[in-house]
Amino acid sequence: MKTLTRFKNAFRKLALSATALVALGLSPALAEEINALVWCDHSAPEFLKPFEDASGIKVNVKEFEGTGAGMALLDQSQPGDWDVMVIDSIDVRRGVEKGLFEPLPEDKLPFGDLYPQVVLDAFTKLDGKRYGITEKFGYNTIGFNKDKVDGSDMQTLQSLVSDKYKGRIAIYDYYLPVMGMAALAAGKKTADLTEADLPAIKDVLLKMKANAKLVGEVTASQTALATGEVDILVGGGEWVTAGLAKENPALDFSIPKEGGILWSQSLAMLAASQKKDAALKFIQYVLSPEGQARLATSSCYWGMPSNQKATLTDEQKKVLRFDEQPGFLARAQLYPAPDEKLDKQMQDVWTQMLQAQ
Repeated sequence: MKTLTRFKNAFRKLALSATALVALGLSPALAEEINALVWCDHSAPEFLKPFEDASGIKVNVKEFEGTGAGMALLDQSQPGDWDVMVIDSIDVRRGVEKGLFEPLPEDKLPFGDLYPQVVLDAFTKLDGKRYGITEKFGYNTIGFNKDKVDGSDMQTLQSLVSDKYKGRIAIYDYYLPVMGMAALAAGKKTADLTEADLPAIKDVLLKMKANAKLVGEVTASQTALATGEVDILVGGGEWVTAGLAKENPALDFSIPKEGGILWSQSLAMLAASQKKDAALKFIQYVLSPEGQARLATSSCYWGMPSNQKATLTDEQKKVLRFDEQPGFLARAQLYPAPDEKLDKQMQDVWTQMLQAQ
């Protein structure tokens, strides 16, 4: 990727004239490029090509996982190497505090069409300026096979700690959302967690682990649910079940009465970008009804579009439980956002759960 980027930068420095571009069979509009740090749902040709064809702007993407990995890539890059970045909405301020992001023009983006609950001003704005816009969201909650389990049981997190489904449960191996679910099961609010809450959370986690057949990362846990190795996935949600709906329509998800953990991803523009106009056009495309529908149903993973006007088909809306979103959002709570000390303590509790027999 770095070699390719250096080549493209060198090519642009030639500053070809319009005549030379014509001689090469290119138009000036088709010569523009932006570089985007993205999650895998942004890389599909069916998502990028409509924008490139309509705008003449080529989007070069590099995939990463997690805010830490994205920040590390920026640290290793030269200013101006990247124009747009996908980031967890709750982490937008981390980038702002490092001076990485450019304020976004709110009057040029469809904020009025977004679900109000996912705009997340507390995380995406600072000193009255907007630095991130939510593009997609969903839930870490209970994914399950409705042919194998009682759907009414999936309306409460307490079913995960009872013996009824012992040996039929997988746990998604990511401590923040699953510990958030454990907090909800213990009657805690994710936004208010302190060290004093950890014993109650640990108690729930250990009970879940005692019922679990496996604890696995995304692919392993998703595969276990899809193949019938397990019937319930703790931490699953539409991001697991919606994309598998055609292959296995019995897969579904619930937002139990205690709530689910809301995940939300945002787009940010890099302050060092030399192509802010083109970067804004890409962000506008992603937030458009058509871009939102393509992003929501990405082959990598599905999720809810933040724009309520997304041009999803009726079947896609049904799979995503589109009409139920107001109720889901009312019960959902954000990812825990611990400080450094509490984060380490949470990871220690998670390790103890993993090691428990």
